[in-house]
Amino acid sequence: MAGHSKWANIQHRKGRQDAKRGKIFTKLIKEITVSARLAGGDINFNPRLRAAVAEAKEQNMPADNITRAIKRGTGELEGVSYEEIRYEGYGIGGAAIIIDCLTDNKQRAVADVRHALSKNGGNLGTDGSVSFMFKHCGVLVFEPGTSEDQVMEAALDAGAEDVVTDEDGSVEVIAAPADFTAVKEALEAAGLKAVLAEVTMRAENETVFTGDDAAKMQKLLDALEDLDDVQEVYTNAVIEE
Repeated sequence: MAGHSKWANIQHRKGRQDAKRGKIFTKLIKEITVSARLAGGDINFNPRLRAAVAEAKEQNMPADNITRAIKRGTGELEGVSYEEIRYEGYGIGGAAIIIDCLTDNKQRAVADVRHALSKNGGNLGTDGSVSFMFKHCGVLVFEPGTSEDQVMEAALDAGAEDVVTDEDGSVEVIAAPADFTAVKEALEAAGLKAVLAEVTMRAENETVFTGDDAAKMQKLLDALEDLDDVQEVYTNAVIEE
């Protein structure tokens, strides 16, 4: 891990996400719809929906789009019924990958995921083959130079599980998924704005990729993320430019 910069990797990842901004609204509408279907349309009693709506607002999604997505989830409006499916697999050098899908066609989704993996040097694994290497949690990352003491005080008071300062000076806050929004709001109230805030599958141990292997791994991840049924791709691979 020598020379590895979590901050540089986050900036790299955010840049690639920005380049794919056209797909973000589609993903968020799916997530809002499914969240509302599973636990109701009231954000006060549905943490997953509350997080999805907050993200939609940050992405400047129109309020009418958010309302319609919630109503489709609760059955007040007709809409497509999406199924949640998780696939696990391996990338370059055996790197662990988790692929979360929301799809109306399971056969299409698994065929597309399998094809993207095999075409780019990866392969599909079995359920549980890599998920044990990740922790489901809320993560907030603050840029290098942010006061660790200030972050720690606000985060722990709000119910965060841990605060970690990385070698490059960036500060990470880890929270249980159900507590994520409350922790995020408490930090913002304290004047601390995270550059990355998400409920994710956080790799317990990371593998750094450089050179040709980094390019191959990034190509594989891009192929998966470009699939219409794919919502999120998680990996323990760190791509260094």
